Amino acid sequence: MFILFHSFISRQTLISIKNLITSIRNILFSPFFMTEAEITDQSSSDPPPFDPKQPAVPISYPIKTLEELESRSYFDSFHFPFNKSSVKIRESDDDDELPNRPRILVCHDMEGGYTDDKWVQGGSNADAYGIWHWYLIDVFVYFSHSLVALPPPCWTNTAHKHGVKVLGTFITEWDEGTVIANKLLSTKESAHMYAERLTELAVALGFDGWLINMEVQLDVRKIPNLKEFVSHLTQTMHSAVPGSLVIWYDSITIDGNLSWQNQLNSNNKPFFDICDGIFVNYSWQEDYAKRSASVAGSRKFDVYMGIDVFGRGTFGGGQWTTNVALDVIKKDDVSAAIFAPGWVYETKQPPNFQTAQNRWWGLVEKSWNISQNYPRELPFYSNFDQGHGYHVSVDGGTISDSPWNNLSSQTFQPFLKFSGDPNLDPVQVSVDFKEASYNGGGNITFKGTLEDNAYFTTRLFQGELLLGNLPIHFTYSVKSDGSSMVGLSLQFSSRTNKKTSVLLASYGNTLITLNRFSSKFSNVIMPQRATELETAPGWVIQESSIAMNGYTLTEIHAVCYKSTLEVIPSARGPSEYHAVLGHMTVKTPLQKSDFPPSTSWLVESKYINWTSGSQGSKTLSIKILWSLNDGSVPIFSKYNIYVEKQSGGLNGKPVYLGVANVRAFYISELSVPSGTSILKFVIQVCGLDGVCQKLDDSPAYQVPVEGA
Repeated sequence: MFILFHSFISRQTLISIKNLITSIRNILFSPFFMTEAEITDQSSSDPPPFDPKQPAVPISYPIKTLEELESRSYFDSFHFPFNKSSVKIRESDDDDELPNRPRILVCHDMEGGYTDDKWVQGGSNADAYGIWHWYLIDVFVYFSHSLVALPPPCWTNTAHKHGVKVLGTFITEWDEGTVIANKLLSTKESAHMYAERLTELAVALGFDGWLINMEVQLDVRKIPNLKEFVSHLTQTMHSAVPGSLVIWYDSITIDGNLSWQNQLNSNNKPFFDICDGIFVNYSWQEDYAKRSASVAGSRKFDVYMGIDVFGRGTFGGGQWTTNVALDVIKKDDVSAAIFAPGWVYETKQPPNFQTAQNRWWGLVEKSWNISQNYPRELPFYSNFDQGHGYHVSVDGGTISDSPWNNLSSQTFQPFLKFSGDPNLDPVQVSVDFKEASYNGGGNITFKGTLEDNAYFTTRLFQGELLLGNLPIHFTYSVKSDGSSMVGLSLQFSSRTNKKTSVLLASYGNTLITLNRFSSKFSNVIMPQRATELETAPGWVIQESSIAMNGYTLTEIHAVCYKSTLEVIPSARGPSEYHAVLGHMTVKTPLQKSDFPPSTSWLVESKYINWTSGSQGSKTLSIKILWSLNDGSVPIFSKYNIYVEKQSGGLNGKPVYLGVANVRAFYISELSVPSGTSILKFVIQVCGLDGVCQKLDDSPAYQVPVEGA
């Protein structure tokens, strides 16, 4: 996938140039061309080599050699348990198969991979890259130029939550890739063995398959073993992970030549025939998608026509005209593979990343429409968190005001439409990270003006939730200027395709609300309860229920309006509107937040390491682990981790340390002031409905301070 300047220089020439430069660089910077002083200075300034077996802040990292892959050394790493994804792809997708329609595959390639996303327990970059338009995606590929790119669990967790499959990448390229490929394919048995190692990794880490990119020239006699490798990997993945995928990248041909075909044809179809699809190279012409569909026959949706968003030799030019290629692909009824959508972030497209990202994906939606629908199952919860921000809140109270990033913290992302014109709508809708949140680090902010008695609606979610005998209960939090109201508009469809609209109105005067909206909606429901939180001033929790047995919930919209006790003609006119939507929960009455008592948990520690500091202070590094005493596997969304520093018999205030998505958390070099006698680590359990256990009821673990 090395495609820089592809429009002007052939890739084979680029490969030759790259190999020559590498050889020259290795010679020039070898010890034979360095003085003894330079060697000594270099060795003293280099950090110690990465030792994956030693306790450290958990990270995600790739496998770089066949020896590592064959030896299974990754499973001996300290970091391995932290890299397991905690979210299975949503259970409502019963058949496990991709939909029988054109699909979108997104291949994430950014700065070599493993940047802000490598920090498994989260980083400190509030402006870190992320994707939140998951409703437009079917398959996500994590790509890097290392031999085996293992997706960081944050990508798998958030993609699975939204129904998107996740693939790692196996790549061989350049001269070293040829050496690797020859060893890999030396025998049929070796090809099978390495395929099984890749399957084992996908199963252990919880992702859904592989993109295979053999970007090397091979002796044609190796091709039978290459086919064995692809076929065996596909078979073992399907056996171990139902619905898994192995996708072949259009590079090497059946005669061993490194020759990008830019279409599906007889030169690469033998590989397509033994796996789940082909990622076609980017330099195709307008009729290549149609040709490829003809060759694929009934499997035309398994052909993913490549688009490089950077625009390097890609049809349509990529960048802000990526939709040109998408339109052609959609017209010819095949699938699309979008490579490096991080272009928006890497090139700092104006005016800012949020606006540019929404605008770019808005072009994709306009061309392709929506791929995913949610809610599809209950409970359904969203706090609109994108997985980065400047603070963290729980139940309206701020528990941290430090910048952070962690894509695993993404909840279901809203289907907000981006118009690009601030004057088009009377109310501007955005995900906000600076204003205080109800839960997590984000919220939806509505700002603008509304005419008297006017109202404004905007799409939040587009679902496919079939309702049964039980009513469904909606809970959502709102903070506003007092007269700015937020309700929810629900769209339902019956088995006979009858459409029904229901307004879950905000609290207020029932008679006025009914008179105002009864002609606009099929039904208007006032909240059962509206609670102003004493612990979080300004937030109002609104609760409503509705029973629609046999109907399917298809859309949820926010409805913005102003409260008016009476209409005075002379007072009519536009007025300012400002409200914040903090979270939304949808569940049945039976889906209650029941947390095991703290005594039900077994909490342990490992790798305790004390270091003495100045004036009696210390630092502590420690791994905390927890499990239920009865051995059952808990199903919770996450665990907030706190520490209380006890001194002189007095308990300190709980300090938020971070969030765990597996039942383990590593604390590195925690500062312990002089006089501290006990450290109490508290594990706050959070349910799938967004409710978190009270800290006083949460499991905890005490560590006496060494020497205290």
